[in-house]
Amino acid sequence: MDFSVISDNLNYMAGGLWLTFEIAVMAVTGGLAWGIFLGLGRLSSIRLIYYPASLYVHFFRGIPLILVIFWIYFLVPVFLGKSMGQLPAVVLSFILYEAAYFAEIVRSGIQSVPVGQKRAGLATGLRPLQITLHVVLPQALKKMVPALVTHCVVVFQDTSLAYVIGLRDFLRRVNLVDAREARSVELYLFAACVYFILCALGTFLGYYLESQPRVKDTQ
Repeated sequence: MDFSVISDNLNYMAGGLWLTFEIAVMAVTGGLAWGIFLGLGRLSSIRLIYYPASLYVHFFRGIPLILVIFWIYFLVPVFLGKSMGQLPAVVLSFILYEAAYFAEIVRSGIQSVPVGQKRAGLATGLRPLQITLHVVLPQALKKMVPALVTHCVVVFQDTSLAYVIGLRDFLRRVNLVDAREARSVELYLFAACVYFILCALGTFLGYYLESQPRVKDTQ
């Protein structure tokens, strides 16, 4: 095996890795923001909010991400009447899809906050919305951190699907180098090591945060 192919093309592949990080960051940021609203909707007692939010979550959790990417990239331009760029299509697909998973993490986190915290908020004269935003949600987010970090690792792994529409992310650039150099074993072994190391670091971070002692909840 000749691993010089990696050093010879390292800068080119590193550019794709940077793009992969950008996709992951935008997907996590947008997906979490939209997921918080969906998670709150899943806990709402108002049917017009609860059922659409629940339908959204169950729908996207029941289909593969690659299908969403194809829908956004090929169908949205049909309705808009103009082509949609590869990067915007991928990012939008990830946000819509990952939000469904973030919503369930948010919902579980909010439900883990003791009822006594809500009662304490009511006792101080806060309105239900104020209690949710200023009392419940901040505590829930702290409890959700390990699960959020773990899912961020999953999102980073999923970014490899961006290659299906030709976006030159890390895996796509590895594939292009292989098409030119014909060094599949070396290149894909290198790609596997990169994904493994980065995902392992994220996983260990999630384990570390999960193992940290927490202040005992007030019932």
